[in-house]
This record gives sequence, C-alpha cells and structure tokens, in this order.
Amino acid sequence: MHNFIKTFDGSNTLYSKKYDQHFHDLKTGAIEESLTKHVIPAFEFHKNKKNLRILDICFGIGYNTLSTIYYIKKHSLNVKLEIYSPELDLELIKSLENFDYPVEFENIKNIMKELSKNFKYEDKDIKIELFIGDARKYIKTLDSIDIVYQDAFSSEVNRELWSVEYFKDIYKICSDDCVLTTYSIATPVRLSLYKAGFEIYEINPIGKKKQTLALKTKKDIDGKYIDMQLKQQRNKEAKAIYDQF
Repeated sequence: MHNFIKTFDGSNTLYSKKYDQHFHDLKTGAIEESLTKHVIPAFEFHKNKKNLRILDICFGIGYNTLSTIYYIKKHSLNVKLEIYSPELDLELIKSLENFDYPVEFENIKNIMKELSKNFKYEDKDIKIELFIGDARKYIKTLDSIDIVYQDAFSSEVNRELWSVEYFKDIYKICSDDCVLTTYSIATPVRLSLYKAGFEIYEINPIGKKKQTLALKTKKDIDGKYIDMQLKQQRNKEAKAIYDQF
C-alpha cells in the first residue's frame, strides 16, 4: 500500500489490497472528496457552533482530518476542534510521516508527523486522538459527538462498519444535533441508519454525485428528506445490513 496513486485533483491516494479498493475516488480527487463529501456539508450544518467534536471513521491516510483543519484555517473560522479517529492498520499510520500530501496541507504537515509517531496531537485550538484497533470497541468509549465522517471502505467489503448494530452504537454517542456524512447512497446503508434511529437526507452539493446526511431528528435543511419507511413499503426486497447474515 505504499505506491502513491494520483487522483483527478492532483492529490495522492493509496490502494488497499485487503479491501480491493482505493482509499478515494480517483475521478473526484482525494482532497476534493474529503471537502465536498464530508467537511463542507458538516460545517455548513454546524456553521454557528464554536466547539466541535468529530468522529472520523476511519483515519486511513488522514485526508478527512487534515481537510477539516485546512478548511478551518483557510476560512479563518473561530472553531475549536476535537477529532477522534480509529484505524486498524498501525503500519499505515506510521508510514504517513513520509506520505506525499498536496500543497494545501503544507502548513499543517507537522500535525501529520506528530500523529504518525505518537497517535495524538494537541494545540490551543485542536485536539486529535488516533486509536489503533477495533473501531467498534473504540466508539463505545466516546460521547457528545457533533459530526461523524462515515467514510469506511464500502459495505460490500467492510460490512461491520455499516450494520444496524454499528449505527446504533454511533447513534448513542451523538449529540442531539449531530450530523453524519457519508458518500454512500445505497438503500441497505440508508436502511441501516434509519433502523438505528437516524433520519435520512440526500444532498448534491456540487451537482455531480448525490450523497447522504443522517440526523437524529428531522430538521429543515438544504437537502431532500428520504422517507425510509415509505421506501421500504414500496420495495419489499430492500434489507438493512446486520452483523449476522
């Protein structure tokens, strides 16, 4: 997993042999994907909040976390961040000290170097904690999460991070006004979120690819509400994802 792969926006990503998938959509671009699918929708939702606790599932090569910091600094936002992120692959994290990140991250490379060595970083505005191990166990130790970047490898190859049981644990640690962002628009994924208690919305912020937002309660937001109960009534074959087949 150490051969850099250039994506459409010029930023590099990697390929996972374990999951047989790239870490990012090559046609979108690694940094563009992080910003448009996660950071911008989440920060638009929480645009008046000054303290944010973010759960980044999973850390991978760090684009979601780094893009969040980049976005805050670029727009001079007065926000204090706490980011919590599990990652199973210890060797991957260690290797990121030498990863070829895009120029946008030039002024925050020190953060990634610190994380690759000590799995944590802290200054007066930012606190980041990486957990090396099982994400399912780790999330149970958290609380009061305001944003969830649900960015695991797809449900076809990483079922345990898209199941009803998993999302129920996520739901429990979310603040009342939490927003969950994910690239997946698959009906089984949306049903899993819905059966865990979330309300489902569809957005298309840049007019190219639809994506999903999940909230704990219905809100009037700039997005299309998806009535999952009606969808299931109309499609009897649609099934949520559970830990057990």
